[in-house]
Amino acid sequence: MVVREETVALPIVLPGRTAAFEMSEVRPQVSGVIRARLFTEGALVRAGQTLYQIDPSLYRAATAQAQANLASAGALREAAAQKAERLRPLAEIEAVSRQDYTDALAAARQAAASVAQSRALLDTAQINLRFTRVPAPISGRIGRSLATTGALVAANQVEPLATIQRLDPIYVDIQQSSADLLKLRCALASGASTPSSAAVDLTLEDGSRYGSSGTLQFAEPMVDATTGTVTLRASFPNPGGLLLPGMYVRAVLSQATVARGMLVPQAGVSRDPKGGATVMLVGPGGTAVRKSITAERTIGDTWLVTGGLKPGDRVIVEGLGKIKPGGKIVPVAAGSKSAAGQKRSPRSPKAE
Repeated sequence: MVVREETVALPIVLPGRTAAFEMSEVRPQVSGVIRARLFTEGALVRAGQTLYQIDPSLYRAATAQAQANLASAGALREAAAQKAERLRPLAEIEAVSRQDYTDALAAARQAAASVAQSRALLDTAQINLRFTRVPAPISGRIGRSLATTGALVAANQVEPLATIQRLDPIYVDIQQSSADLLKLRCALASGASTPSSAAVDLTLEDGSRYGSSGTLQFAEPMVDATTGTVTLRASFPNPGGLLLPGMYVRAVLSQATVARGMLVPQAGVSRDPKGGATVMLVGPGGTAVRKSITAERTIGDTWLVTGGLKPGDRVIVEGLGKIKPGGKIVPVAAGSKSAAGQKRSPRSPKAE
């Protein structure tokens, strides 16, 4: 095969775990006994939908009491205001003492403040009454209910009543070693590579490929001291709900691109006793020439060669077992009918 330069994306495969796009624990904000559960476990719920009904009797009574207190405070405010208004002209002509008018004015203001206080208490009572209907904080799929009808719940309890998760889209948290990330950044800084797109593909636990590609969102600005890894987060569409939180996946993504890379099939690359990579080239006069190359990583079924070859070199990728350095050869294009015939006929004069 003839070596040529091309733009080569450098894919990497990293482990990851799926995580819900949004998750919310449903908790009561008032105490009481659950009278009814108003949803089906495992179903989709919408934000604001009532999930549980807590016994509202005490809170309804507290609301009625607050309303009565507000009405009483309003009546006292009206009486105090009228008294202060009647004393004002009398105080001006000194028919009553200035102190009596001052006391009446202060009582009117105190009554107005009492009305505001009673109104705030009524608002609190109405809010608590509304909290007896426990709503869904977000839209998503709800799990099993951890409380049944008749259970006593408290406003400050630790255990949630249920958990809602939004799974479309869904996050995948990917782990990359800090050493690999540092190497990538050095390559980008030196100009040897350029940044790639943020597209990410997934391989599922059973080895199958996930149908939709995702997008890389961000990388954590810190390294986990216990694992030496950096977390990358990608977002994937999940309309069918195939991906569930906590699934182990493998993410395939390209973080960099080599503008002038050369790919050589793995079948054409050998290793010497020291581990160095070598290839056999078609040399002058139709002879085989061994050449050392720099090939540090594979991409699919090829090696990415970064040194030792130049565009136009002809690399021998088939029939390597029949030739030696310096031996005469008759080169044909890899994969051609002539090469196939050579494979079938060991005595073929194509190689010496």
